[in-house]
Amino acid sequence: MGSADVVPGVSGGTMALITGIYTKLIDAIKSIDGTAISLLLRFRIKDLLAHVHWQFLGTLFSGMILAVLFFTRIIPLPLLIFTHPEPIYGLFFGLIIGSIILLMIDIRPIGYWKLVYLAIGTLIGFWVVNLVPTNTPDALWFIFLSGSIAISAMILPGISGSFILLILGKYTHIFGQFAELGGPNNTDAVIILAVFGFGLVVGLAIFSRFLSWLLHRHAIATLCILIGFLIGSLTVIWPWQNRDYETLTDEIAVSSNDPRLEALVTDGTEPHLPEYYIASDLGSQPPTIVRVRKKLIHSEPILPKSDTGTTIPIVAMILGCGVVLGIGQLAKKSGQRA
Repeated sequence: MGSADVVPGVSGGTMALITGIYTKLIDAIKSIDGTAISLLLRFRIKDLLAHVHWQFLGTLFSGMILAVLFFTRIIPLPLLIFTHPEPIYGLFFGLIIGSIILLMIDIRPIGYWKLVYLAIGTLIGFWVVNLVPTNTPDALWFIFLSGSIAISAMILPGISGSFILLILGKYTHIFGQFAELGGPNNTDAVIILAVFGFGLVVGLAIFSRFLSWLLHRHAIATLCILIGFLIGSLTVIWPWQNRDYETLTDEIAVSSNDPRLEALVTDGTEPHLPEYYIASDLGSQPPTIVRVRKKLIHSEPILPKSDTGTTIPIVAMILGCGVVLGIGQLAKKSGQRA
């Protein structure tokens, strides 16, 4: 489920649904309520642990943290999205297609009203992805808002929190901060992640109960609209796009033993990366370097061309779709899915 929340293609809620822990997840989130806060403030830790499903939530969030670290430090998805967009987006596209297929199976048979809800969701999804600008602010208030919205996807079968961040233009920015931890930009990364984390907590507290209410009382209609939202949002995940980038620069004074300066002297510049450094005035005291960042400001889907290489993205699509359908099939065999 943690890996699903990192990859913007399949939601953690979908994984919880198809692996049979969805109801337990909802109950565990609901256990963090006013009573739990009251017990915490009165330091009644034993009663708090008995009230909150802490073992389940602790295991779940531990797995999610490990997944985030794996996909940002070992397999750096935010970097690969920039350097190899077609195959990475192809994988994401396939994951979403697989999720749509599984969710469509869950709402069978498809009747008139379900088609209406699907159409409404599709129109909403298409409208949202075209309404949200590609270039969104990096201000802390928007980071907080992004976290509040993205966490809602954790309990929604169908929408990935990372997918929401991708729509909001904050996927690379947020997950890229994990790679900065322990480096020269550690302080900025900690502040951004702390604000984002606070947004997650607030969003979970506010939206989880409302979304739970919708799913309990209007489950089929909600699922149909979510499926439609995924369908309507596919244009932003389509691998082949005309992407325009804005180049941002800022001059930084560094110490003589700064690792960025040492890397610049040793390896030179790497302009193929989304962020790199160039020399400014290495002879000054302190020496200065220039940080160059490439920020996506516009993206428009296009048809693939034979000379751009289509084989790998298509294989990635098939792989992504197969992974989700395979997980669904395994869950069905184990009795977790109908």
